[in-house]
Amino acid sequence: MKTKNIEDTKIVALGGLGEVGKNMYCIMHKNQIIITDAGITFPAGEILGIDYVIPDFTFLKQNENKIKALFITHGHEDHIGGIPFLLQTVNIPVIYAPNQAVGLIKKKLADRNIQYKNIVVYTEDTKVKFKDMEVEFFRIAHSIPDSHGIAITTSNGTVVTTGDFKFDLTPIGPMANLHKMAAIGEKGVTLLLSDSTNALNEGMGNSESKVDETLSEILGGYNGRIIIATFASNIYRLKHIVDSCKKSKRKIAIFGRSMENNIEISIEGGYIKHKDIFISAEEANHLPPKNVCILCTGSQGEPLAALSRIAEGIHKQIKLQPDDLVIFSSSAIPGNAQSISRTINKLYLKGVTVYTNTSLSDIHTSGHASEEELKLMIRLMKPKYFMPFHGEYRMLKKHADLAVLCDVPKENTFVLKNGDVLSMYKGNIKKDRFIQAGDVYIDGNRIGDIGNAVIKDRNIMANDGIVVVIANIDTKAGKLLNRLNITTRGFVLVNENEELLRNLEYISKKAIDSKLKGKINYTEIKNEIIAELSSYIYEKTGRKPIILPVIMNIKKEAKEKCTK
Repeated sequence: MKTKNIEDTKIVALGGLGEVGKNMYCIMHKNQIIITDAGITFPAGEILGIDYVIPDFTFLKQNENKIKALFITHGHEDHIGGIPFLLQTVNIPVIYAPNQAVGLIKKKLADRNIQYKNIVVYTEDTKVKFKDMEVEFFRIAHSIPDSHGIAITTSNGTVVTTGDFKFDLTPIGPMANLHKMAAIGEKGVTLLLSDSTNALNEGMGNSESKVDETLSEILGGYNGRIIIATFASNIYRLKHIVDSCKKSKRKIAIFGRSMENNIEISIEGGYIKHKDIFISAEEANHLPPKNVCILCTGSQGEPLAALSRIAEGIHKQIKLQPDDLVIFSSSAIPGNAQSISRTINKLYLKGVTVYTNTSLSDIHTSGHASEEELKLMIRLMKPKYFMPFHGEYRMLKKHADLAVLCDVPKENTFVLKNGDVLSMYKGNIKKDRFIQAGDVYIDGNRIGDIGNAVIKDRNIMANDGIVVVIANIDTKAGKLLNRLNITTRGFVLVNENEELLRNLEYISKKAIDSKLKGKINYTEIKNEIIAELSSYIYEKTGRKPIILPVIMNIKKEAKEKCTK
């Protein structure tokens, strides 16, 4: 990306706009680039076979020599999940992250056998200075320890990113540092980037301590076994479940790999005490039910998660008991309501009691700010310009409207999309040109080689199936050998559609024969088969399966020798 004025400071959004997740933003001043966060998002249901979606790193690769550091606001997947893929693509000199995030990043890199040593732990008191930029931090409240906002100061002005935050006046962990936020605001904030996830929620969110109180009452007052499903990344929730179980003399059995990893890292970091409270599944099955709590993944109804397998009755170690109480200490992520309902119905069919956040409203609260909290952040920072981030378009638009209510001029608000660039010069900001940005798909260890064409083919195969036409041709004699072999998967039931398959064979043979005159061209034969079968199949079935012709050149002489 070229710029007319090299003195401008560029603010580049690579992910997190128009979506919840995949957060990644860059500040470029002169010949230096600072990156904040490198997250992932999980694929929608129509993106088949894809594990993660990450930002497009093309801009960073093109400007690799300018990158000074990657700064992480906190340790959630939508802010650190892309780091292993980033490090395999672009040279990152140093990563600055808070303590809890460092533990999670190191675990993530170790799982993928990535060697990277230059990770520096920062605290709220840390200041990082580069030639033309200075970075400082302020503590915010969120659902994971050590969450911070970041202020980046250049000669053209100060850019502040809140990270994910909420205002909780009675938190489980440390209070957000309102005084430092106000001090940064007093010094002058040119541009504020603020979390928009809950911009559509009115009022203020519940305090985490209220959830703590409710869960403590349940854990201490119920005489049966309790199963709690929650987000493995909600460390403060896990912490007060552990503390409450200790008070009520319950032992905890953990199920789910992500839950085990987060508990382990939180114990190592000193966020969760009482290591002796954790027991194995075998021990849990031999203790009185009133002394057992099962802490597991599956709050979103994921088919392979621990709670889903328990509800199905196929978990190898845990079987439901009639007096079990199952608590969903979470809210539904958009798009997951149906899968959660399926899991809840299966639990009810097993005869257990189920508490959800709708039936008992104080067993979950979000880690993201609602309307009044968003307004408070704007009032504290008093930005000249405002850019909502981390949210779908409707969330970004509502957040921008809130900024206008808080005296930010409407023309100074920017509702952008990934790839948009802002240019800041001497305290003034305008929209700049667009750069390449988009989604990169991760399929196992494959990065970026799964394009839209592959996804389209997977969707077609999932919906309409595949038809394979196998033909043996003697190219020397210019004729078809033997009958064609028509194989289908996910298209029709063979036994119930014999006439259709005979017609497919006849049409394919006719298409091949028409191309066996003169010089034989395999591509032309395949295209003719696809064209003839596609129109016929759509006319008869209304479906458009993938049609895959397989042409094999078998010389007649070789065949005769094999049969002697």
